[in-house]
Amino acid sequence: MKIDFNKIDKILIIQYQPFGDILLNTGYLPFLRQKFPNAKIDFLVRKPYHRVLEGNPFLDELIVFENKPGWRNLFERIKLFRRIRARRYDLIIDQIRGMGSAAITFFSGAQYRLGYKKRRLSFIYNVKVYKITRRYSAGMKFDLLKPLGIEEQPYRLYYTIKPESHRYAADWLASAGLAGKKLICFSPGSPVPRKKWSLANYAALADLILQRTSRGVILLWGPDEKEDVEQIQQMMKEQAILAPPTDFNQAAALLQQCELLVCNDGGINHLAVAVDAPSLAIFGSTAPDKWGAENMLGHYVLHNPAVDSRQDATFGISAEMAYGKILEIIS
Repeated sequence: MKIDFNKIDKILIIQYQPFGDILLNTGYLPFLRQKFPNAKIDFLVRKPYHRVLEGNPFLDELIVFENKPGWRNLFERIKLFRRIRARRYDLIIDQIRGMGSAAITFFSGAQYRLGYKKRRLSFIYNVKVYKITRRYSAGMKFDLLKPLGIEEQPYRLYYTIKPESHRYAADWLASAGLAGKKLICFSPGSPVPRKKWSLANYAALADLILQRTSRGVILLWGPDEKEDVEQIQQMMKEQAILAPPTDFNQAAALLQQCELLVCNDGGINHLAVAVDAPSLAIFGSTAPDKWGAENMLGHYVLHNPAVDSRQDATFGISAEMAYGKILEIIS
C-alpha cells in the first residue's frame, strides 16, 4: 500500500517488553520524529518496562498497561483494545511480530498497519517489510521503517538517568570507600539459564583482576540474582564488593561510575550501550552478531562458536581468555 504521509498525525509504536528490546527501539526515534515533526508519537509498553522510556524526548506519551492474574487479564486486554481504537491512530508500527501485538494492530482501526511479513499474521498488515539484514538488533529495528522513507543512520540508544539515581550511586561508592577508584562491574545474572556464563568462571576472573591489577570488582545483581553473586563471592579467593540493591535506573548510574561492565547477553548490556558505559558481553548460544554491540564504540563480545553452550556452561571461554580481553580493553 502506498502511504500518504500528509495523513499521518498519530503514530503508535508497539514493543511492550522486555527492558533490552525496548531500549533497542530508542535508536531510531530521533529519525522518526524528524520524518513526522508534527505528529503525535506514542509508545505502547507494559509495566514495569515503561521505566525504560520515561523522559524520552522523542515520544509524546507512553500507553502503559499491565498483566492481570487469571481471567482478569482478558478484560484488561479488551480494555486496552478499546483504548487504542479510541485514540484513532493513523499508523501502527508493530516491532514485536507476535500474536498479542498483531491482535492490537488488527483492532486498532489504523489506516496504515506496518509490520514484518509473517505467514500466519501477514493479512493483518497492509504495509509490510519482507526482508531484514542481520546485524545488531538496534540497527535491525530500522528495517521496519523503510516504507516510511527512513534508512539506518548513525544512531545511539537513549536512556535518561534520574539525578537521584546518580546521588544513590555516588553515596554508596563513597560509603564503601570506592569513590575515585577504578572499578570493573560484573553482572552475572540472567533470567535465561543458557545465557549464563559459569559462575565459577566469573569468580576466577574476578580473582585474576584483583590479583593482577589495581582495579576493584563490583558484583551487580537484579531481582532473583542475589544468590548468584553470593555464590561468586564464596568461590573467590579475593574479595569482590557486593553492590547494593538497585533498580534499572540506579544500575545505569552505577555503570557510569565503572571502567567496564562484564556481563552475559541481555538487557544490562544494552543498558550499558545506552549510557555509554564500556562493556564486554560473554556469549553462549545466542547470536553475537544480532545481540552483541561490537559496532558501537567501547563495546565488545567474547564468543566461541565451536562450543555448544547448552552442554558447557563455560561457553568454551576460560577466565584467562576473558582476562586477556579485559586487558586489551582497559589499556
